[in-house]
Amino acid sequence: MKTTISRRTLLAGAISAPAILTLTRGASAATNLTLGHNAAPGNPRSIATERFGELVKERSGGNISVRVAGSEQLGNEQSLLTSLRTGAVSMTVNSQGSTSALIPELAALGLPFLFADSAAAFRVLEGPIGEELAQRFAKVQMVPLGWWDNGIRHITNSKRPIVKPADLKGLKIRTPPDPMTIDIFQALGAGTEQISFGELYIALQQGVVDGQENPLTNIASSKLFEVNKFISLSGHKWESSPFLMSQITWTRLPAPEREIIKTAAKEAGDLQRKLFAENEAKFNTQFRADPNLAVNEVDKPAFREASAKVVDTWRGKPFGDFVDKLVKAAQV
Repeated sequence: MKTTISRRTLLAGAISAPAILTLTRGASAATNLTLGHNAAPGNPRSIATERFGELVKERSGGNISVRVAGSEQLGNEQSLLTSLRTGAVSMTVNSQGSTSALIPELAALGLPFLFADSAAAFRVLEGPIGEELAQRFAKVQMVPLGWWDNGIRHITNSKRPIVKPADLKGLKIRTPPDPMTIDIFQALGAGTEQISFGELYIALQQGVVDGQENPLTNIASSKLFEVNKFISLSGHKWESSPFLMSQITWTRLPAPEREIIKTAAKEAGDLQRKLFAENEAKFNTQFRADPNLAVNEVDKPAFREASAKVVDTWRGKPFGDFVDKLVKAAQV
């Protein structure tokens, strides 16, 4: 069951939250946690967070309650990350782009055409690369509970089909606050503008931007196809959705409760990945069959060539050694 909680209510209770968590635990002591995200109802991220809350409640015998607030009810992803670090919010399933403001290396997972599909990305993240990123999360007071799927991404716009990079010239494309996505679209010749995902539909509707990029699942669940009829299957990058917990909250939990949260997060993550893959296939078919939409393939060799310089740029960053390890791991 979904419990809706306003941002004002949450922040008003933030001062008293630590007192709740530090009670001497007995049979009647309860732990109340909050999980915020930006996905719309019906999105695999939304469904999986609800399932996570159900699993935690069941396995704790009702001792742990998770209040889930989606659709940016508690603020955008940047504000959720701030609340996570202070302990005002317990957990969030955030986007790779927003989180990379704290861990710049994370954005490198979105190098252009690095992963052929989500399965290839998860093979890398479940090895040494994922372990190295977990160490970086610890330095910013966060505990990674899992890697959720935010998919292979495609371009939509309201003007024309995008077949070659030159077709992006003159278009303004919304990107998340992700330096990798910005670099890719600037290399492809597009203008870019950063707009909160919760404001994206209206921005497209009003012509503030011409287009955007997202996996088909997000395009469908947020109904972006209603305001962008051209869907170009560029597959230009992959993104994760890290499931994160506040280190402040985590350290206050006893070992048995931590174990419940970890196992529930794993099961919810498996569900999210499964639903996401099913949705991507479903909406690919559905969008192609819709006479009101125009779906096209792109010239991928041309896109690869135009965006290749982005990889060289990122190899030159202070964490270039991580980029090299990532590229090597992706090629195995």
